Amino acid sequence: MSYSEFTNLSKVQSKFNLNLQEKLKLFTEIIPVTPSQYLVDTLEEYLPLATAINTEKSRSEVLIVQILAEIRRQVNYQISLFSGTEFNVDINRGLSGYCDYLISCSSEQYFINVPVITVVEAKNENIKGGLGACIAEMIAAQIFNERENHPIKTIYGVVSSGTTWKFLTLENNTVSIDKIEYYINQIEYILGILLTPIKDILNTSN
Repeated sequence: MSYSEFTNLSKVQSKFNLNLQEKLKLFTEIIPVTPSQYLVDTLEEYLPLATAINTEKSRSEVLIVQILAEIRRQVNYQISLFSGTEFNVDINRGLSGYCDYLISCSSEQYFINVPVITVVEAKNENIKGGLGACIAEMIAAQIFNERENHPIKTIYGVVSSGTTWKFLTLENNTVSIDKIEYYINQIEYILGILLTPIKDILNTSN
């Protein structure tokens, strides 16, 4: 079993005995972050192309990667970004396989260290269908950090089609799913949410 086999919420909830909160607005007090001119220009140029081609690959390469790379720029490259990387934490429990994206609060780019955000590409633009796999990856990140003596209170997760972004948080065994979906024309809020856990950790370590 691997992350991708957690195809629904009930499966991951029962396997890991999770509490699910689904009706919360998690980020009502988020501070919007102004994107760099580079990201503004990139999205302006390539958003029409990505939506016209309308494949997972085009949305991932043109939209998701560019937004996640912007997060690194915003914090002066103090974090690392992994794409399509194998992340085997507990094979017996299905916490293994390849993650679409992981953001780590470490500048180390050759291996994963302190993962804090997991990002799952929505297949066929089905946000709900990606929630189970995303939660499984968040649990793996939580376990990994604890094993490495870098426990993090809140692990963030995202399921994204590139144009739509759905956020989750994991604290202990409680998963909260934001009832609000953010769209790419709200890029300031998407960046603000993604940067929240990173800035918290970086500010603590400095």
